[in-house]
Amino acid sequence: MQFENVTALAKANLYFDGKVVSHSIITPDGEKKTLGVILAGTYHFDTGAPERMDIVDGACWVTIDGSEANSEYDAGTFFDVAGNSGFTIEVAESCQYVCSYLA
Repeated sequence: MQFENVTALAKANLYFDGKVVSHSIITPDGEKKTLGVILAGTYHFDTGAPERMDIVDGACWVTIDGSEANSEYDAGTFFDVAGNSGFTIEVAESCQYVCSYLA
């Protein structure tokens, strides 16, 4: 996945003691995305706006809030999360992603 002519924000977003790190970009049409890496562990994220998480490297297991299903996502796949919701993500080694905000 590659993005052209974007504005990149240098300051990283750090979560869970630095085990999840992302950087924000703004596309030419004003869309915000975050590009990041998740190190091994289990983490819960809340969502404000609806999100699409594209997995670009590695693998993860995701449980969307309110669901019993724990689904695996590998590089080249994605999952959607509703706004005002959340998800738990489990990573065995590392996982890289692109988060698109859909609102």
